[in-house]
Amino acid sequence: KNGELDWLEMIPNPDQLDMGYNTLISEIDAIVMGRTSFETVLGFDMDWPYTKPVFVLSHTIKNIPEYLKDQVTLLQGKETAVLKTIHNKGFKTLYIDGGSVVQNFLKQDLIDELRLTTIPIILGDGIPLFDVLPKSLTFKHIKTEVFYNQIVQSCYKRKR
Repeated sequence: KNGELDWLEMIPNPDQLDMGYNTLISEIDAIVMGRTSFETVLGFDMDWPYTKPVFVLSHTIKNIPEYLKDQVTLLQGKETAVLKTIHNKGFKTLYIDGGSVVQNFLKQDLIDELRLTTIPIILGDGIPLFDVLPKSLTFKHIKTEVFYNQIVQSCYKRKR
């Protein structure tokens, strides 16, 4: 409800499995996220975690911290224009992150693949991953993995 992420660590990860994260990162060229996700990551008690370029969509952030100037770019505009800008920079395969950013890209039918991780916790409130869409979007199931007999991660490709 208040942006907490403590629920992400409610399932113990004694083997420190990355649960597909490193594979995902190796398959992408860049990350696109919104202001809230960016500020959340900045608030973590750790170094900047991304080695790939990050594009932050925001109308309110005016400056990127100096130590991230070579890694983070601020962008504004409609999703199609943002994608054109990023693609023109040579980044084609993107990881879209953040509730409202994912929702807006889905509304424009700009998501080609979904990787959904389900943790067996019902939060009851907070930012939903999905919102009302102007039309139904169909996907084909590619694979599902289960970690620690509790965390389920499924991959789907967009049917076009």
